[in-house]
Amino acid sequence: MLKNEKPKIVEELTQLIDNYSVIGVINMRKLPTKALQNMRESMRGIAIIKMSRKTMIKRAIKNSKKDVQNLEAHLTTVPALLVTNENPFKIFKTIKENKTPAAAKPGDVPAHDILIQKGPTPLPPGPSISTLQKAGLKTSVQAGKIAVLADKVVCKAGEAVSEEVAAVLSLLKVEPMEIGMDLAYVWENGTIYGRDVLDVSIDDYINDIVSCVRKAVNLSVNTGYPTKLTAPIMIQKAFAEARTLAIDADIIEKDFI
Repeated sequence: MLKNEKPKIVEELTQLIDNYSVIGVINMRKLPTKALQNMRESMRGIAIIKMSRKTMIKRAIKNSKKDVQNLEAHLTTVPALLVTNENPFKIFKTIKENKTPAAAKPGDVPAHDILIQKGPTPLPPGPSISTLQKAGLKTSVQAGKIAVLADKVVCKAGEAVSEEVAAVLSLLKVEPMEIGMDLAYVWENGTIYGRDVLDVSIDDYINDIVSCVRKAVNLSVNTGYPTKLTAPIMIQKAFAEARTLAIDADIIEKDFI
């Protein structure tokens, strides 16, 4: 890259940051070119992905008219920018759905704990037992095959995969890694969302809303605070309680006879 090209690139990055409402930071570490091309194609018309050097992205953040300076601290080791006007949770969901499973190599860092579950394996007795045990797995031979006796987290999220663990995962044909774009952080209206916030289960989200509505209805009815939604319920409840009172107290009333 020529020296006189850098200001133009910084200006372009700055304009992208200023012209879009959502600014994302992508971790490009070990992202295959083909995966990047596929993701760009799937995001066409929705978001723009711009690769550049970390120093120039930092300069663009500082030059921006927006209050995005706190995003600088969240730049990854090999960052790229994603800019969009779409909902950041929708963008994260789209990226996640386009990932594919892959084998783990020594030095890879998984986003989730890697768990080896207890049970039989397709491996015959032999040197494989030693390989499994080096990763901390308890084993025995059952029905002519090696069996894992207890569940074991062989690598925690955020930790590098060791050579021993990579060898075990290869033997068991476990593919804990994902090939695809890694949207690490998103800035929207002054708030930065991390991967842990963006990765929302749609089913869990709907269940939470249903639970909140149910609790709000109970609170309204039980505290005698009527709303458009709960007034019919409260009238039904009052009628049922009046009927119970009339029956228990032997009150002769035409609606309850």
